[in-house]
Amino acid sequence: MHDSTGAWELPEELRMLRDTIRRFMVEEVKPVEDKLPHDAYTLEPEPLKTLQKKARDIGLWCLETPAEHGGAGLNLLGQCVAAEETAKCRMGAYIAGCGAFGFDPPNVIWKGTEAQIRKYGHVNVETGDKAFVAISEPSGGSDPGRAITTRAEKKGDRYVINGTKIWISGAGQAKWGIVFARVGDNKSRGGITSFIVEKDKPGISLSKIPVIRSYSPYEVHFDNYEVPEENRLGEEGKGFALAEEWLIHARPPYAAATIGIAQAALSLATEWATQRKAFGGTLAEKQAIQWMIADSEVELRAARLLVYQAAWNADMGRDIKVDASICKVYGTEVAGRVVDRCIQIFGGLGVAQEMPLERWYRELRIKRIGEGPSEVHRMVIARDILGAKRPGA
Repeated sequence: MHDSTGAWELPEELRMLRDTIRRFMVEEVKPVEDKLPHDAYTLEPEPLKTLQKKARDIGLWCLETPAEHGGAGLNLLGQCVAAEETAKCRMGAYIAGCGAFGFDPPNVIWKGTEAQIRKYGHVNVETGDKAFVAISEPSGGSDPGRAITTRAEKKGDRYVINGTKIWISGAGQAKWGIVFARVGDNKSRGGITSFIVEKDKPGISLSKIPVIRSYSPYEVHFDNYEVPEENRLGEEGKGFALAEEWLIHARPPYAAATIGIAQAALSLATEWATQRKAFGGTLAEKQAIQWMIADSEVELRAARLLVYQAAWNADMGRDIKVDASICKVYGTEVAGRVVDRCIQIFGGLGVAQEMPLERWYRELRIKRIGEGPSEVHRMVIARDILGAKRPGA
């Protein structure tokens, strides 16, 4: 990650990846999305299939999925570079590239048996369909290891699941998902087991939860839902370890996507400032506007480097639990501030649906809660710094 002069830079292959995705988004995705309503979160089937074929043809398919399973096989740094660029569209906060690059199966599926990988993982990579992950519950989503009350009772060669999951994105569009439930009497993290569930079986019901984004999450309820033993993912009691690894490694790309949206917003605002005339000159000549733009650029560069550092450490095989929390907090909070400033630069036009800014503003607000709220990540960071120095530790 250094050039011949010793300066830090992205590897050449990732710069090429970034530029290729950037062109694809501008030349292929944006013209299709521009025809959709402001809050659309899906493309019509035919335009989507056309975009997906074009993406497949140039090797941009299921970017996070290992190459041996049919995906692009990007390392975590590559995933972050891709996440930033694929987020630069109206629906990019939750539907990367409008779905053009397919929807990666939850990467915990690759920890499954060969039969599970073939039946669920490979099928989803081939079709580009969604799958969901159900961890959070009404009892508390920020401490899933202890808050999970959904139970799976072993009965012969199957498990019977009862309980409710909440805030589950993609559940309405998916055919299957991975659910984390408690088995036995262990009330700690060691009692959590993961299961593959199919939506077309009896005992599962969904209800949409209206929120400030159009892409609504779901409540998923299990009522004596039967799962065959072969659909248990991993060993009994090892589910939380699978969930934690997935969550930690999902945070740098999650933050990167918010940075991509904010960078796109800043580009729009910068161009507007150079054209808009007010008080005898352009907005760009006004110090207040200049400082908004400068502050935004400084914060975005810092956030991006924190994301890159976390991803690079992960690719080096290092523990990134704290790195991931740092970049998630800073990236999502910076992105919100930048989009807020950009709306201010545009004035009334900034909150009009003629622009994507008001949608990004709403959807980025959720990003400070999803994948663990900022406050929980600050606890993780503080505990690492203070360690044994904490009172009572």
